[in-house]
Amino acid sequence: MRKILIPILSFTLIFSCMSDEQYDDLNRDPKNPTEVTADVLFTSATKSLFDQMSSTNVNDNVFKLFSQYFTQTTYIDESNYDLNGRTITDSHWLEMYSNVLYDLKDSSEKVMADAALSADEKAGRLAQIEVLSVYTWQQLVDTFGNIPYTEALDIAQFPLPKYDDAETEIYPNLITRIDAILGNFDSGEGFDSVADRIYGADMDAWKKFANSLKLRLGIRLSDVNPTLAQATVESAVSGGVFTSNADNALLDYLSATPNTNPLWVDLVESGRQDFVAANTIVDIMNDLDDPRRPLYFRENLGLGTFVGGEYGDSNSYTTNSQLGDLLHEATFAGVLMDYAEVSFYLAEAAERTYNVGGTATEFYTNGITASIEYWGGTPTDVTSYLTRTDVAYPTATGTWREKIGTQFWLAMYNRGFEGWTVWRKYDYPVLNTAVESGNPVPTRYTYPVDEQNLNGTNWDAASTAIGGDSQTTKLFWDTM
Repeated sequence: MRKILIPILSFTLIFSCMSDEQYDDLNRDPKNPTEVTADVLFTSATKSLFDQMSSTNVNDNVFKLFSQYFTQTTYIDESNYDLNGRTITDSHWLEMYSNVLYDLKDSSEKVMADAALSADEKAGRLAQIEVLSVYTWQQLVDTFGNIPYTEALDIAQFPLPKYDDAETEIYPNLITRIDAILGNFDSGEGFDSVADRIYGADMDAWKKFANSLKLRLGIRLSDVNPTLAQATVESAVSGGVFTSNADNALLDYLSATPNTNPLWVDLVESGRQDFVAANTIVDIMNDLDDPRRPLYFRENLGLGTFVGGEYGDSNSYTTNSQLGDLLHEATFAGVLMDYAEVSFYLAEAAERTYNVGGTATEFYTNGITASIEYWGGTPTDVTSYLTRTDVAYPTATGTWREKIGTQFWLAMYNRGFEGWTVWRKYDYPVLNTAVESGNPVPTRYTYPVDEQNLNGTNWDAASTAIGGDSQTTKLFWDTM
């Protein structure tokens, strides 16, 4: 990986009444006029996406709080589910639309218009762009529900875009989009290793990522559209999904700003002590004598001693377990998707008797093993943990949803959005009520306040369609 990353391009609100030419002007430095190239835009979008999903800055997203991996020490509004005090929903919406999707759209258009590129070069680059686009669209749907989609990125024609139905329009189309580009990875030539910071121009790795993303889309539908879910999952597995941690979709951050992991900015550079481990995860891991505890958390209370701060209450930084040393490293990798995640999806698929080439026990075991190994655990850690009767799949207590949900959630530590999504999908583990407010865990982000003010008619229609713009409105795939 090259020793510098391209800084993120800055954009203003996407849903404003400006023309495409005016939008392009925002990317031009009048003192240093230049053409922003497709590869720069692709790299910029990549970093923006990883940064947003990795950050724990409460101004950007609060997924690690919603999943109850972290809790706050002094300022506890966000762990009590106040989304609007800092306009968190607006920030997330803007980042994903403007700094990720719009950059990817611009990159795609420049690839298509570049007469110097061969057909194979165009096909490969467009396939890479499409994978990150589909990833981002799904993330937005799984955060908000119905969202602007078909009209969202054409502000000249649609300054006030309509919202599309997540279940019947967006999700099926995302699956179709993945299917349409899978063949491009076989003969296409993608961005070079300078621009491609995820796989360094390895198109076989990109194809596995695309199929793994397709697997995720299919599994999300398993409770609401079992026919499409099964077909999508089986097709993805047949095409080739992740088979080890070597396949993980990672961004290796660097040691110098502005290219450090955002966690380092939040936990170290800021000089603040805003977060400790939440009692929710610490208590569960203590009960299971989980070997990942000294990797997830510091042993600042003594060797082998772990205490979580009460979720949603004011907590002492010094008398609770602090976040692990790895999370304090500037170069700690960001993750979009990993083998552990894929393994747990396959465990569910096996339970549903989909044809995925293995048993639920095998895939569940693979998911736990992948997580422990990724975090630096030893083979002895893996063996000892998996022989516990309260961990081993055949003997652990509960339904398959409880077994898979609990271990899946534990494996997603530091990936707050996926941890929150696991809880919403499987309803396990049992999360705590926020102490200060008594509020239940949200099941979605509310729509941005700016959408209410600037795109009110479409916002109102979308709110009605999903059952109300409330933090406790369930997404279409959250049926339990």
